[in-house]
Amino acid sequence: MSRIGKAPITVPSGVEVKTSANSITVKGPKGSLTRELVGGISVRQEENTLLVERPNDER
Repeated sequence: MSRIGKAPITVPSGVEVKTSANSITVKGPKGSLTRELVGGISVRQEENTLLVERPNDER
């Protein structure tokens, strides 16, 4: 993954993030957004940051 792809994503205050096995939902003061995740991609939340991971470094 590129250096940008490895960078943690900061979640601002007032924004709620919910993850499931194959989707992510972000809700904030301007609305909500739900996206399906591509196979093998996982999103992990630690405090106020999100980490996007993939199982290996193949393209």
